[in-house]
Amino acid sequence: MLHQLRSVIAGAGNVWSHEYRFMRADGSAAIVSDQAFIIRDEAGTALRILGSMRDMTEQRELEQKLRESQKLEAVGQLTGGVAHDFNNLLTVILGNAEELSELLREDSQLRQMAEMTATAAARGAELTAHLLAFARRQPLQPMVSDLNRLVQGMEGLFRRTLSEDIDIEFVRCAGLWQTEVDPGQLEVALLNLMVNARDAMPLGGKLTIETANARLDEEYAANHTEVIAGQYVMVSVTDTGNGMDPVTASRAFEPFFTTKAAGKGSGLGLSMVFGFVKQSRGHIKIYSEIGEGTSIKLYFPRSHLAASAIAPAQSEEAVFGGTERILLVEDDDLVREHLANQLTSLGYQVLQAGNGPEAIGILWETTGVDLLLTDIVMPGGMNGRELAERARQFRPDLKVLFTSGYTENAIVHHGRLDPGVELLSKPYRRKELAAKVRRVLDSDS
Repeated sequence: MLHQLRSVIAGAGNVWSHEYRFMRADGSAAIVSDQAFIIRDEAGTALRILGSMRDMTEQRELEQKLRESQKLEAVGQLTGGVAHDFNNLLTVILGNAEELSELLREDSQLRQMAEMTATAAARGAELTAHLLAFARRQPLQPMVSDLNRLVQGMEGLFRRTLSEDIDIEFVRCAGLWQTEVDPGQLEVALLNLMVNARDAMPLGGKLTIETANARLDEEYAANHTEVIAGQYVMVSVTDTGNGMDPVTASRAFEPFFTTKAAGKGSGLGLSMVFGFVKQSRGHIKIYSEIGEGTSIKLYFPRSHLAASAIAPAQSEEAVFGGTERILLVEDDDLVREHLANQLTSLGYQVLQAGNGPEAIGILWETTGVDLLLTDIVMPGGMNGRELAERARQFRPDLKVLFTSGYTENAIVHHGRLDPGVELLSKPYRRKELAAKVRRVLDSDS
């Protein structure tokens, strides 16, 4: 820096600037921008330097946070597209593996191979679900809830997840506010945090789950650009494990980033939690120190609405078909052929189209179509939602079931499915397809 300044003074320049770290009186470091204007005589000799220093610490920190946010957003868009294509493939693999398993009941060896294929496809579906969660493209079904009651209902699952040498403590806030959250996805998120905490305490330790009311004020929001100041409901998971250094903690939410040995983790657990919280219009914060442990806090906006009734877990549904006529619209040839075979095996009459305009033509020429089963993301200038809206202009009683490898703004707004929208997410099992189709056909709307 001094060498550069001396060079400017010895030369003919009039302006010098440099940015560097500056040690404050209290020992903390600042980033300063040092600027100087050099006054010279007629011969060009430097006579005087006028300068000023500007503290750039806060601005540089905000710029760094913006870069990190943009990086995560770009990765999210990429993973969403990958998950969409992968889910199309998994739909065919999973469906055919299940069908082979049923056909090969008399051959135990071949049936076992088919079941292994189905299990592998299901695991692949879990990975893509985590990718979609990070990309904020999973269809949430939020309900106004009491987090104390939700966490209490998950207590047995959490205790089974942890080893016996880990003590678990629940600290529930009295008078906890309501919040709007998807109970199922919250359980998956907390379970991911539990697994990470367990792996960080190989010799045992203590894990604490705490709920609390919180207010994120204007100052906090100013330092965290994605946060809207206001009242939140917080749930935290704190362990006494190995902890993370600042560099590791700063990358903890990146998909596929993991400190675990090869084969010990996918690196998608925390990224899934991150995406779920962000899609829920919340905030997530990680605190960690080497040797001291880690605390991850999830903040969800407070809701002033009355709590919703949580639907009981669905029992195993039998596979029922029907004889109705279904118009299947799917641009992927493999998926369309597979889905048509599945529906035909359930007894339905199936008409097929590869895009929206082709489907409109079929609806104009064909009577007695009971259900439009359409993919959402399609070529041809018409997505599934637009197709359904146009079809109902001349077929107002037509029932519609959407299917997709990932959700998009066509049917999801503010992180949740639009009211009245029925969605079958890819990949799905045959019984899920049968149950959803039957439910939509039997509905009043």
